[in-house]
Amino acid sequence: RFGCKLSYFGDSEFISLQVKPQLESRENKTYQTFTAIIYRTQVVAGTNYFIKVQISDEYIHLKIFQALPHENQHPSLTGYQTGKTRDDPLVYF
Repeated sequence: RFGCKLSYFGDSEFISLQVKPQLESRENKTYQTFTAIIYRTQVVAGTNYFIKVQISDEYIHLKIFQALPHENQHPSLTGYQTGKTRDDPLVYF
């Protein structure tokens, strides 16, 4: 089930920063501004985080998988959507 829309707080900033190098590698760009704004979660065999991140005057939506704690794995960027605005809804993708 897809979680509720929440204001930015908690782990979303930390998790998004951990996958920033993965995104920069895929996009072949460096982001000076990279701020988590809001997020949603989906509990699976771990947690999917859907995070809206501000990158300068644009926004990007990240899909990040965080495995269960006993698996000792770092968060993994499993998808992203570029060209988003502040008002675009953060939905499952």
